[in-house]
Amino acid sequence: MSDTDSGYLTTHVLDTARGCPAADLRIELYRLDGERRTRLVTLHTNADGRGDEPLLAGAEFRAGCYELIFHAGDYLAASGAPGGFLDLIPIRFTIDAPGEHYHVPLLLSPFGYSTYRGS
Repeated sequence: MSDTDSGYLTTHVLDTARGCPAADLRIELYRLDGERRTRLVTLHTNADGRGDEPLLAGAEFRAGCYELIFHAGDYLAASGAPGGFLDLIPIRFTIDAPGEHYHVPLLLSPFGYSTYRGS
């Protein structure tokens, strides 16, 4: 396997208010090419707050600009969280080293969130 084929993209969502993985949270992944936005993947997180497979891998995993949309509002409402403050959480990022692992976790609570490039 060459370096350009070894990279992949994953995500993980943790519900920091409840202290557990965010299970059954809908996530969409888009590739952005100028004004064009192409949906590549739609998934729901598993019991561990992750997808069952990488979001992108192999030939689909290439350099460029991407956007993850986390449907936090639906998840938070279903979990009984107070408020209704957050709805869709978009995270745009760039893959510039397609031979590497990109991990984009989301730490979620009813009134805020954070993210970072994980490992």
